[in-house]
Amino acid sequence: MSRRASFTQSDITRAVKGAQAAGLIVSRVEVDGDRIIILTAAEAADRPKSTVEAWRDKRNGTRAAQGH
Repeated sequence: MSRRASFTQSDITRAVKGAQAAGLIVSRVEVDGDRIIILTAAEAADRPKSTVEAWRDKRNGTRAAQGH
């Protein structure tokens, strides 16, 4: 009999979306026992903002959008 998974696919999806919301580029997801490991690309910080991200930052009035 197999044991029940300690997390679900929705838990993995939530973790990936959280990393992406933080501005990271997710390159790979590994499942190790009861841990979800998210590996990111090194160039994530240097990635230019998309048009949507720039619009959202301007709308929300973030400091990055204001040039500070």
